[in-house]
Amino acid sequence: MRPAYAIHDLRAAAHRRLPRAIFDFFDGGAEDEITLQANRTAFQRQQFLPRVLKDVSHIDTRTELFGQSSSMPMAIAPTGAVGYGYAGGDVAIAKAAAAAGIPFTLSSTATASIERIADASQGRLWFQAYILKDKAFLARLIERARVAEYEALMITVDLPVGGKRERDQRNDFSVPFRFTPRNVFDFAQKPGWCLQMLRHGMPIMENLIGLDEKAKSASSMASSVGRNYDPAFDWAALQQIRDLWPRKLILKGVMHPDDADRACNMGLDALVVSNHGGRQLDGAVATLDALPDVVQAAAERVPVWMDGGVRRGQDIVKALALGAGGVLIGRATLFGAVSDGERGARRALEIMQTELVRTMQLCGVRQLKEITSALLVSRRASR
Repeated sequence: MRPAYAIHDLRAAAHRRLPRAIFDFFDGGAEDEITLQANRTAFQRQQFLPRVLKDVSHIDTRTELFGQSSSMPMAIAPTGAVGYGYAGGDVAIAKAAAAAGIPFTLSSTATASIERIADASQGRLWFQAYILKDKAFLARLIERARVAEYEALMITVDLPVGGKRERDQRNDFSVPFRFTPRNVFDFAQKPGWCLQMLRHGMPIMENLIGLDEKAKSASSMASSVGRNYDPAFDWAALQQIRDLWPRKLILKGVMHPDDADRACNMGLDALVVSNHGGRQLDGAVATLDALPDVVQAAAERVPVWMDGGVRRGQDIVKALALGAGGVLIGRATLFGAVSDGERGARRALEIMQTELVRTMQLCGVRQLKEITSALLVSRRASR
């Protein structure tokens, strides 16, 4: 792999290594990808107003979450199907997160099981649950996470149905998967990826085994979970999960301040402002733009983190300045892992950490608590 100096370099490496259909599955968003782009544009509108003549010889990026110290105000967001890009990719990211001293969130649709990740990683583990119609199966997933000593359960609530991802449609990337002349030719252009898949076999979404007894292949399992999302899931059903889960419960996908207020009142432990990385409702507001109102509604009752578009260390500083307790990153470590396994994932986190430290130094802040809204000037979008 060529030297990677920025997350953009890791994305380019992933693009070189992966077939177009696989890369676009990870990289793309819904419909016109307006929200996917807006997540990045929102960061670009926020500009720094730095202070000078500060002693920034020592920078402390540590924070506390759920009573434990974290090396950075960052956690790994749940990313599904990583194994389609790199064999063992889920484990690679989990190990990189543990080495960096930040939490790792395992997706329900990961290609590594709850138990395999717990055995492979010595770090802090959270489990993300999609809401399935099969409530008995969902309850078993949650119980497995409890037995495996996962610290927190993350419930994703912005997926009552799957988004319309047109890149996948144009690439003949469908679930259940079917071979077509277009995607067979696409795969053949990337022999390194093909050889790894042949050597290790196509990945399986290990946590979903048994969801549909007729689903034997990886693609049919993915199709099963898509058919089994529960669009009827509501606040009462969330309360049942709150009663079932004895540890920290995180709600991911909150964008409206009224929803944030209600979530705080029912005893959740943290909120994540997220639009699913622009992969669900296209045209939804950027998460950085939604963040301040959610923070105000939470009124310091629970930590509010944000997810979506974080590619630079300076993005972390901007999110904290607007009230976030930290950020979740998904594509940054995903690009690293599908480029070069654990080494690539570690490189992604090294880039984020060094950029975070440098940005704090250049802004004249030494600790996270010194990062406030006074550090930013919002530039209006051009008309």
